[in-house]
Amino acid sequence: MRELLGKPVADSIVESLAPDVEALKAKGVVPTLAVIRVGAREDDLAYERGLTKRFEGANCAVKKIELPEDVTQEMLDAAVASADADSSIDGILMFRPLPKPLTDKNVLASISAVKDVDGMGLANMADIFSGAGEGHAPCTAQAVIEMLKFHGIDIKGKKVTVVGRSLVIGKPVAMLLLKDNATVKVCHTKTEDLKAECQWADIVVACAGKAKMLNADYFRAGQTVIDVGMNVDEEGKLCGDVDFAAVSEIVDAITPVPRGVGSVTTSVLLRAVVQNAKLR
Repeated sequence: MRELLGKPVADSIVESLAPDVEALKAKGVVPTLAVIRVGAREDDLAYERGLTKRFEGANCAVKKIELPEDVTQEMLDAAVASADADSSIDGILMFRPLPKPLTDKNVLASISAVKDVDGMGLANMADIFSGAGEGHAPCTAQAVIEMLKFHGIDIKGKKVTVVGRSLVIGKPVAMLLLKDNATVKVCHTKTEDLKAECQWADIVVACAGKAKMLNADYFRAGQTVIDVGMNVDEEGKLCGDVDFAAVSEIVDAITPVPRGVGSVTTSVLLRAVVQNAKLR
């Protein structure tokens, strides 16, 4: 079994950006990401700390826009619009899901495609589904592709089962895989005979958001497993959608949780922000 780690992938992306960041610095430009957060959910804070460390380590900046949980819809929309209009900001990330009764409907429809570096807006989503390849894909979906390519796992012609259908990961990663000429099935927790659908695949991407839902019965020898899940098990430890201990004894290659796809996501986000800063 080969353990597919995210750190070397992330480091490679950051290293490739260093010359661009230095060139921008010489022009007085610091690539800057605006992070819009409502409330203080621990998972949001943990991700915010991780991406801040990644950006600062690459001599880039994170501007934190913190809003109280009782913020009005109008104030939230205005905060996003203000960041969108700010020429010193190269990208915008808004943590979701939002507390009720807030909705991201207005944001998704109005945020500019260029600054929407996490591919949450309708313009970028349309670009991903049309296959035009010009917009920003959701960072976690793109991180899956980066992991496969860095570790030398060919996508072309391979059978891939995606377990999960969210607009954040499942659906967009399916489109990205199709673009790279994979044959893709999109499944979910209600799929009949999910075990057979997983065993059919050469590559399984697990992103349903349910702790250890895919055990050894879902896999066979020769497969590659990309686990995007980020859950907490009964012992309070971070785990993926795949039972790593059991499945790693069967498949050829698998990503751990943590230390897998998640560590690549912030580097993909960083790359999008640096690319935008070059357009200033």
